[in-house]
Amino acid sequence: MELKPGYKQTEVGVIPEDWDIKNIGNISEVKTGPFGTALHEKDYVDNGTPIITVEHLGEYGVDHSNLPMVSDEDKKRLKSYTLKVGDIAFSRVGSIDRNALIRKKEDGWLFSGRLLRVRVNNEKYDSGYLSYYFHSESFKQRIRGVAVGQTMPSLNTAILKGVKVVLPEMVEQTTIANALSDADALIQSLTRLIAKKRQIKQGAMQTLLNPYENGLLKEGWVVKTIEDMCISEGLVRGPFGGALKKECFIASGYKVYEQRNAIYRDIGIGSYFIDQKKYQELKRFSVKPGDFVISCSGTIGRIYQIPVGAPPGVINQALLKLTIDNEKFSEEYFYHYFSWSLFQERIIDSTQGGAMKNLVGMPIFKVTEMPIPEKLHEQTRIATILSGMDAEIAALEAKLAKYRHIKQGMMQNLLTGRIRLVKPESNTGAVA
Repeated sequence: MELKPGYKQTEVGVIPEDWDIKNIGNISEVKTGPFGTALHEKDYVDNGTPIITVEHLGEYGVDHSNLPMVSDEDKKRLKSYTLKVGDIAFSRVGSIDRNALIRKKEDGWLFSGRLLRVRVNNEKYDSGYLSYYFHSESFKQRIRGVAVGQTMPSLNTAILKGVKVVLPEMVEQTTIANALSDADALIQSLTRLIAKKRQIKQGAMQTLLNPYENGLLKEGWVVKTIEDMCISEGLVRGPFGGALKKECFIASGYKVYEQRNAIYRDIGIGSYFIDQKKYQELKRFSVKPGDFVISCSGTIGRIYQIPVGAPPGVINQALLKLTIDNEKFSEEYFYHYFSWSLFQERIIDSTQGGAMKNLVGMPIFKVTEMPIPEKLHEQTRIATILSGMDAEIAALEAKLAKYRHIKQGMMQNLLTGRIRLVKPESNTGAVA
């Protein structure tokens, strides 16, 4: 493939002509954490200096949850394993492509024997840039390729020192790191906002769906069983036994709805179909838009409402079909109450089957009670509020997915020099 002017082909791909390639060992000191004999779990204390390990290497830095700690005495003994601002903690065993940049909050902490410490020469190289480069998919693939061990991949100082990295000039490294850091800050801010909105929604559900006041059912509320809320024959479990054998399936036709459609709330999942004759035979198990399907084996209690425009089909034996009497009950209210964590706990507690729980025969499930406002318009009012909150969260999640996608594109372009944020000194270089 013909190269653009200002670019060169290297062993790690096409990069700008004015960029360099060096081994990690040429630009940093790499050190292995303390071996098992130097630090045991029994040495951990309730208050002291945190020590990070693989599970604390997060996408946006060090995760501060569930940190083991060591005493001041052990901190002195292990002082050669101290972290400082600008270090990069790199996974040595297992998830070998994980790393995290050490920031001011982690200055003076320790790292475990499952990690490698990469201490960059910060006068010549930007550790923030290198941490982002270590997160790039092309670098991760190369790391996986040089790891040793089949059941548990691992690295050592010699291996990591020999891995090559791409390096623009220092000013461009810093500019790239700052641009990606700004993108991360936006993503993290949006992530926190979504978490806050979810907490607000949980509080709203606790208020709106709680039928009791001073231990008594509120005026205007009633208690109905799930069976009460369905139309006649509106609660059906998928066909057992040989009704849907492998030989029944064809390349296209009537869809067979599976448990994963309910779990992932996605109509497009699945590749099983039956012909019209089989569909007519199993018409009792057919679904239409507005019906709910509920996972009833293994991962139980996940609910999904069949949307308008969904293909006609039947449920398999891992699903329940539930059709609400919408002249008396709000489908949206039922969905929100059924999805509520407190109700989900009741469903799970009432299941049978040990490790692989299931709603066998549905007798308990049918009589599971659900408090509900007696008036349909009040059910609708509550459902509308909660649906509005769901829509707001969904919009934020879509925005978050978009920002993450944009950041991935930024990494791919900036860390390979396809897009330059700093104009190269030579006029022959191409600025995208």
